[in-house]
Amino acid sequence: MSFLGKAWKIIVGIKDGLVLVFMLLFFVMLFSILSATPNPGQVRDGALYIDMTGFVVEEKSEVDPLDTLLSGSAPPVEILARDMVRALDHAASDNRVKAVVLDLTGFIGGGQVHMQEIADAMDRVRKAEKPVLTYALGYGDDHMHLASHASEVWVDPMGGAVIAGPGGARLYYAGLLDKLKVNMRVYRVGTFKSAVEPYILSAPSEAALENQASLYGALWEEWQANVKKARPSLELDRVISDPVAWVEGSSGDLAKAALDAGLVDKIGTRVEFGEHIATVAGEDPYDKKPGAYAKSEFAPYLADIGPGTGSSSNEIAVVTIAGTIVDGEAGPGAAGGERIVKLLDEALIDDNVKGLVVRVDSPGGSAMASEDIRLAVERFRAEKDVPVAVSFANVAASGGYWVATKADRIFAQPETITGSIGVFAFIPTFENTAAEIGVNAAGYRTTPLSGQPDLIDGFTPEIDAILQASVENTYSEFLTRVAQARNMTTARVDEIAQGRVWDGGTARQLGLVDQFGGLGDALQWVAAQAGLEDDDWSTRFLGKSPSGYDSLIRQLLTNSAAPAEQTRGSDLFAMTARQREVLLSQIASDAQLLTSAQGVQAYCLECPNNVRPSAAHNSDGFAKLIASWLAR
Repeated sequence: MSFLGKAWKIIVGIKDGLVLVFMLLFFVMLFSILSATPNPGQVRDGALYIDMTGFVVEEKSEVDPLDTLLSGSAPPVEILARDMVRALDHAASDNRVKAVVLDLTGFIGGGQVHMQEIADAMDRVRKAEKPVLTYALGYGDDHMHLASHASEVWVDPMGGAVIAGPGGARLYYAGLLDKLKVNMRVYRVGTFKSAVEPYILSAPSEAALENQASLYGALWEEWQANVKKARPSLELDRVISDPVAWVEGSSGDLAKAALDAGLVDKIGTRVEFGEHIATVAGEDPYDKKPGAYAKSEFAPYLADIGPGTGSSSNEIAVVTIAGTIVDGEAGPGAAGGERIVKLLDEALIDDNVKGLVVRVDSPGGSAMASEDIRLAVERFRAEKDVPVAVSFANVAASGGYWVATKADRIFAQPETITGSIGVFAFIPTFENTAAEIGVNAAGYRTTPLSGQPDLIDGFTPEIDAILQASVENTYSEFLTRVAQARNMTTARVDEIAQGRVWDGGTARQLGLVDQFGGLGDALQWVAAQAGLEDDDWSTRFLGKSPSGYDSLIRQLLTNSAAPAEQTRGSDLFAMTARQREVLLSQIASDAQLLTSAQGVQAYCLECPNNVRPSAAHNSDGFAKLIASWLAR
């Protein structure tokens, strides 16, 4: 009995200890959630301070709590482009806001359309006679796109600026696959459909280079024209024509070189920058640390001003198709076909919805999922008899264009990347690899298709022909849908298709886009077509917003990160070192595309801005393994 009594006391002690631990964890999580939730009461007179650490995106990705906590690394911070625009537009008329400060120190970038939307909003703040100031250690292309629209541009004495322009190299795996004896069976239609080239070539084809030169040239011209117009004193030609001479002219001091060329206005430490802001926005009565000034943070300010979508019962629904289009329920942050179809079908039975805008920021993906979404848009338009517009953001290519073919009107921007009307599929087979290690596959076939497709024994000519015919049929369907939507012949669509990628300006000239404009213009057009007065409609974004756990997980992991990890990405060397993450992301994305089960793809692999460091975070384990191995 004495033994049983002692054992019982031990068990009770363990139980009480576990209860105490779980109670402590509960209250810690509760406190963290409350701390992570923005408090409108934190808004006060002074500057609106926006820390732009992370990416600017069209739709925030959903964070998987278990995967993220097990990985031990915080997912990249994402900032909604429309939140930035909303905050800036409200600040322009908000008497509490004396100035706007954009901290670009940890800024990673965003699409060119998003950058221009934010830049336009900055111009509206300045038009209201309120200064907009930026600060950073290192300015890259996207930084300068925004900074050129600021009243004052500050750089740290240890920092600088470098303008690179669009373009660059990508990885090609044909040599590696040859060494591994992997046979890449490619099925495609489109001279310019270069998505398969990394797996079958060691360098881009002439057609791919031609398309890239045209696309990047147009985007680069748009960027230069915008920056020069916003910042006339900038000697951009000197910076980009001979960057070595430009930097050597300041004895390698990048900050002085940036000041000399007009990229920045002032060189100063963060404390000096803060002291300058204090003269404009006022001193902080509660914080006496050097460089402190009166300010409101971005998140509380958003909570204070509200969603800005209107309160009318007459709603215009907005469905967002952002990221790669895939089969299934994926998203937000990825465009799961089943998820988006459900959103549209649920809005279909809502009598308050008077119109629809499809917002696309996607390089495409699954042809099947793209068709499912297109059919859902068609069903919505026909059964509700309401106007439907499509608004293209940074990228609306291949499957991203496919989903737009049932709209009444398509809006895009000159910087939008679109087109890529073409399809492909590829399947790796391992007959040569198996033979190399002494493995052979053999057996009896009743028909040429028995046991096909066979990844080890290889494909018969018959299955090869069937697969190619299937891809050609999908391409023909794509052409037909575009021809009907754009009132063209299929022959004409084929001339401008073939997988070729276009900038928004050229796409409009070709008839693939109706007019220039952003999401707001598309909403206004739908409202007018629905017969709604300016003050008699509201906007409703379909789908769920990221949960409170998103902020909590990011906060927990960010707080536990090493100081160097939290601040990296600040100066020019750190910005260069970050390219390793981009490399890992590209390898992981390419490996995932190669190894995962794929149907026919309407996907623009060559489109810019569709590979980010977060891709590696979300890719499957095998893709991560390959990425890590190849990046050594």
